[in-house]
Amino acid sequence: MSKTNETLVNEMFNAGAHVGYSKTRRHPSTKPFIFESRQKKDVIDLEKTDQQLENVLKFLKDFQGTDKQILFIGTKPEAKRLIREAAELIDMPFVTERWLGGTLTNNSEIKRRIERLITLEDQSEKGELIAANKREKLMLEREIEKLEVKFGGLKTMKKTPVALFIIDPKKEHIAVSEARHMNIPVIALANTDCDISIITHPIVANDTNVSSINFFTKKIADALK
Repeated sequence: MSKTNETLVNEMFNAGAHVGYSKTRRHPSTKPFIFESRQKKDVIDLEKTDQQLENVLKFLKDFQGTDKQILFIGTKPEAKRLIREAAELIDMPFVTERWLGGTLTNNSEIKRRIERLITLEDQSEKGELIAANKREKLMLEREIEKLEVKFGGLKTMKKTPVALFIIDPKKEHIAVSEARHMNIPVIALANTDCDISIITHPIVANDTNVSSINFFTKKIADALK
């Protein structure tokens, strides 16, 4: 292992990326990536994780400096802020609230809701919200708030993404299913309880620890700058 790789492995270890779930929760597909089981918990082989990360970064290199979009997804509490900040930094679309079925497979409906949000926000900023009275105006403002929560992160999604970056594909199984249906590659930070056989580019590592999520999310975002 090169010195650079050794440094990365140490950084991953310090971030807690090696901490898997209990052996009883292990999905068989992750077995080759287990270094050992200690005190009934799986310890992830970070040298193999490093290889996976390297492959992902090579894959992303083709999209660097292009207008291609990667959709960032992380709805678990530990991931929300990190996913949002990373995606906004590089102007990529993101989902941090519940994944809405059809986001990819029924894109015309999603686009319609996003267009509605953009129109209402534009009218609100200009003081041009069309309302018959105060009550109606309040209802429109509440509609903006609800639409922003559901679709705000997708306003920058101008076309079908070339790939998804997902934190915890087990939790985001509907997004994974839609991506597979549309032949969209999936990059996923996946702990030992995930079925990585259905993930195009898995990164087996802790997907709950904030430090681990931050480490890998930053690597993905940096690769797209």
